[in-house]
Amino acid sequence: MFIRLLVIAGMLISQATFSQEKDLNLPDLGDRVSGVISLEQEKLLGQSFIEQVYAQAPLINDPIIQEYTELLIYRLSESSQVEDRDFTIILIDEKSLNAFAAPGGVIGVNGGLFLNADNEAQLSSVLSHELAHLSQRHFARRVLRGRDTNLASSLVMVSAIALALVSNNPTAFMTGPAALAQQQLRYSRIFEREADRYGFNNLITAGYDPHAMGQMFENMAKIGKLAGDNPPEFLLTHPVSSSRVSDALNAAGQIEFSGGKKNTINFEFIKGRLQARYVSLPPQSAVRYFEKLTQDNPTNENQYAYIEALKSNGSFAQALLRLEELLTKYPKNLILNMAKSEIYLADQKFDKANQQIDKVLNISPGNYPASIIKSNVLSAQQKTIQAEEILRELLISKNNDPHLWMLLSEIQRAGKNIVGYHLSQGEYYLLLGDLENALNQFQLALGLSANSFQTSELIMTKIKFAQDRLGQKRGL
Repeated sequence: MFIRLLVIAGMLISQATFSQEKDLNLPDLGDRVSGVISLEQEKLLGQSFIEQVYAQAPLINDPIIQEYTELLIYRLSESSQVEDRDFTIILIDEKSLNAFAAPGGVIGVNGGLFLNADNEAQLSSVLSHELAHLSQRHFARRVLRGRDTNLASSLVMVSAIALALVSNNPTAFMTGPAALAQQQLRYSRIFEREADRYGFNNLITAGYDPHAMGQMFENMAKIGKLAGDNPPEFLLTHPVSSSRVSDALNAAGQIEFSGGKKNTINFEFIKGRLQARYVSLPPQSAVRYFEKLTQDNPTNENQYAYIEALKSNGSFAQALLRLEELLTKYPKNLILNMAKSEIYLADQKFDKANQQIDKVLNISPGNYPASIIKSNVLSAQQKTIQAEEILRELLISKNNDPHLWMLLSEIQRAGKNIVGYHLSQGEYYLLLGDLENALNQFQLALGLSANSFQTSELIMTKIKFAQDRLGQKRGL
């Protein structure tokens, strides 16, 4: 009855752990484990976890960053041992270094993980480790070892874990009933070694530099040294020793694999986008800071961060000028082309914003971030019906995205579609696990739809669903 949130600094590495054997000696994850906690129950636990994180944690509602992260994790999963790739990927708006995996295919990533990774290979080394915890069903196997198969107890534990994550305070685990199982919150040494081995092999199979994991450890060790007497909580819980760093690098040097991808342009732009997001300076000071940074070190990420700072400061002409310089080098890059539309939108040049984002959608039809930008442009032009249609199209495949439902509700309210507004708000609250507010929104929608039998029937179905879930929740 446990889950591990602060996993990335606790990898116990040995050369044997990372050996490139053809037979990975996968443990038997068959009937014995599923008899204790089924995949369906893991999904239920994961859903409870997701609801609490959505309801309380600060989230990065940036479709460009979300799309990049999702595509990277799905690409890595193709060379992993994960069979069920129905992931829920959550971006936590926190600049500390952290990532986590939860039952039911939940993967969470702090914005700070990008900032502390030098390249995409290092970021991928952490994500591959998380995928290994999911593929080896470490949560279910820990339940098996603990001999506690009570689903309600597991839900209590999930609540405590979500609280610790939301508060960025692992000591929250010690409150309430979760204190009884505090020592079970961390994966065992065996599970960590498994995740190290399969994560490392996954990283290499995906085509990345095998040295990236050891290099990421070096970054973590530097963070600990710079923090002095007040290191981050994850380093206190899982210290990164010099031997672990050297073991990881030595293991990478001994395998028969040369080269490997280290970085991508898109990682550099995403990191720059997050650098601008987390800079602790007023807009004008941020512009001066990134201008100096770009002059001293004109990397792609620094140039992109400078552009974002200019946009936030309202210096749209300068931002476009700098962006055009990057577009000259990378004319087909979708992130840069979407950023251009974002600048036009912020400058209220809606026709230019629309033309620019249409270019992206012609190249990549249905692109998630581009579609949201297109919807925002149409909404700014008061074309709310078209904007609503775009979001509804996205919701066909992203029905569990609370940010999309909130965006849709705001557009519906602007377009005076009040029934639709209350329905979308109800869906939003359902995803947050706030069943009382969801019921209230559905009931408000029902009161306004008396003249439409079809709409009323749809709303009644949603009301019954929310009532049933509320009854089940209270029953637990």
